[in-house]
Formats: sequence, structure tokens, C-alpha cells
Amino acid sequence: MTQPIKLALKSSLKIYKQFVSPVLGPRCRFFPSCSEYASECLEKYPLHVAVSKTSGRMMRCHPWNPGGVDLP
Repeated sequence: MTQPIKLALKSSLKIYKQFVSPVLGPRCRFFPSCSEYASECLEKYPLHVAVSKTSGRMMRCHPWNPGGVDLP
């Protein structure tokens, strides 16, 4: 059951990276970008872990966080 959900999330990220991200420009304070981080997590971890790690990363993305290298 998790494979279709993972596929849907990966497809959504691919669409975001191709169409939305270029319009916004380079704004991510982390390396890799949040969308790339999410893609890597979906490849590397089970769905529940990938969603948890990605959610935590997105919560750290705010103006008061200096950013930097944050690998999955």
C-alpha cells in the first residue's frame, strides 16, 4: 500500500522541481534543497520515516535558522 503513496509523492516532487521551483528561484537555506531532501528520504527510508524526516526538515526551515548542510 505504501508504494502507490511513495510514487504519488515522488511524482508531486518531480512536478514541483520542474515547474514551481524555477519560478521561485534559489531560496533554500539548506543543502540539499528541501525537495531534494524529501526525494532522497523517499528513496532511502520507509514511508513513515521519510515523511517524519521531511516534516522535521521543513519545520527547521525558517528565517532564524542559519541552514547549512543537512543530509538525510
